[in-house]
Amino acid sequence: MSGFASLRLAVCAALVGLAFVSPNSGFVGTASAAQDVRVGPSGLPLPRFVSLKAGKVNSRIGPGVNYPVDWMYLKPGLPMEIVQEYDNWRKVRDADGAEGWINQSMLSGHRTAIAAPWQRGKDAQLILLSEPEKNARTVAVIEPGVVGSIKKCNGEWCEMTFAGKSGWLAQSQLWGAYPGEAIDN
Repeated sequence: MSGFASLRLAVCAALVGLAFVSPNSGFVGTASAAQDVRVGPSGLPLPRFVSLKAGKVNSRIGPGVNYPVDWMYLKPGLPMEIVQEYDNWRKVRDADGAEGWINQSMLSGHRTAIAAPWQRGKDAQLILLSEPEKNARTVAVIEPGVVGSIKKCNGEWCEMTFAGKSGWLAQSQLWGAYPGEAIDN
């Protein structure tokens, strides 16, 4: 094999090897390590959480007003996860896993979360605590599926407000904040 051919082979092998190495290996960011975080056309990270601005928001099957409405959300402040961007449209996912396209003007950067939506309909209660520690005083008892406003998260605990009551919940009990994510809303 000529020197040029072997050099070319070595370069190709190195490039193939780089394709299998993640640039984020060992990186602990604001989202979970299993999360594939990238930057969307807006310059903001994907995926990311937002909330609904209005009490009536259409979710469409495609990115534009010419696409039919698939679902209408009727709760302002409901958290949504943006998974894709196209022009002024954002493909979002709700806590139940349903996806659709919503115009960016109907979305807010204000962070909200749903308390343990995976436990809705079960005989479960969540304890809102006065401090971010397991033995802290109980502020309120929260039912699964209740939407609250995030004040801040430290990666393990989130300070939340539910119907005027403020306190701390374990971040793992929320849909609307990634595991390990720090938030200052």
